[in-house]
Amino acid sequence: MPTQNPRINIVVDNLLYQNVQLLAKKDNVSLSAKVRDLLKEALEFEEDIALAEFAEKREASCNESDALTHDDVWS
Repeated sequence: MPTQNPRINIVVDNLLYQNVQLLAKKDNVSLSAKVRDLLKEALEFEEDIALAEFAEKREASCNESDALTHDDVWS
């Protein structure tokens, strides 16, 4: 039965293929599952970087005199 999930075809060099294949064997998962999991991790990492950059910009533009104190917020 064909899968309903979209597919991505990629071309990798032999060393990269062998490394991913070793990781898949180590984790006892299919090559496809390992690549999917690695891609998810990479996307999460990229998202973390983007959010950190966003937070740094907001922190740099923050005016502490306008900030609320703990008591102001929770009272």
